[in-house]
Amino acid sequence: MITLDKTGGIWTATIDRQDKANSLTEAMLSELADIAEAAAAPDAARVLILTGAGKVFSAGADLEAARAGLATSAVWERLSAALAALPCLTIAALNGTVAGGAMGMVLACDIRIAAEGAKFFYPVMKLGFLPQPSDPARLAALVGPARAKMILMAGQKIDTATAYDWGLVDRIVTPGTQIDIAHELAQDTLSASHAHAAAIKGLVR
Repeated sequence: MITLDKTGGIWTATIDRQDKANSLTEAMLSELADIAEAAAAPDAARVLILTGAGKVFSAGADLEAARAGLATSAVWERLSAALAALPCLTIAALNGTVAGGAMGMVLACDIRIAAEGAKFFYPVMKLGFLPQPSDPARLAALVGPARAKMILMAGQKIDTATAYDWGLVDRIVTPGTQIDIAHELAQDTLSASHAHAAAIKGLVR
């Protein structure tokens, strides 16, 4: 349910569980974390793209898995930490709506592009869970503390235009073009040495 394509220095990891709105099981999250950790190896990925199949990026935790403890599992933080630590360029190419814990991996990426019509929400207050430990600070760094509280505490579901206005996403694209746009954004990084790209990313941090 996670596919990985490695082409020309670009690794593309795709969540593909369309019959369940790409909801995530612990095995799927572990596989994504394995990919992110492997991408950090010298001369591995130059660019890592995360995307989803179908019309939804991810609905977050699988409902039954969440009830069994996945909602509070450390695997979410393992994944987002691995993504944030990568020396290569990371792009979330969002084909559709991002919900719940799936926000963590999106927030940990360097660039977020979203297909028009995508929505964003993280209903931890309503569900009675805490967000992943690193998510609130990453969210606030992008949208500001008050807007982060609008999402996390007031349970606001925001549309694509609002996400762009707030700085949660960096570009809105026509549905179906998100991978092509991600590849366009990757070209300068692909043409540079791994060390040069990592050095620039380190300076931005």
